[in-house]
Amino acid sequence: MAKQIIVLERPDVNRFTACFWLAVPVARQPIYVNAGATSSYKQASAGEITALQSGAVVEQTADMVFLATTTLAQIKTALIAEHAQRQAALDAANPWDRYGTFYDGTSWTTGGVA
Repeated sequence: MAKQIIVLERPDVNRFTACFWLAVPVARQPIYVNAGATSSYKQASAGEITALQSGAVVEQTADMVFLATTTLAQIKTALIAEHAQRQAALDAANPWDRYGTFYDGTSWTTGGVA
């Protein structure tokens, strides 16, 4: 995955709309598979779309608001920090840790995705 942050638009002087591409932990990629996935980034390559569809990457978009006096360097730093926060949250959250656990009438079999 080459791209991680893509600025999509700047609707006004204080606001940017950004797209964050986050790497999905390998064990959870099957949960994220979405054959119809596309990107907000219209110039995403075929390989990038494949990464989104296969579950290797998940896309999140956000509006980021800055003071008019914020420098471009500060905006870039803030976008990197936002990406890092989103990546850490994705890595830490695992609502599928018991996915597939089942009872067969006699005993429980524990499932889960790491």
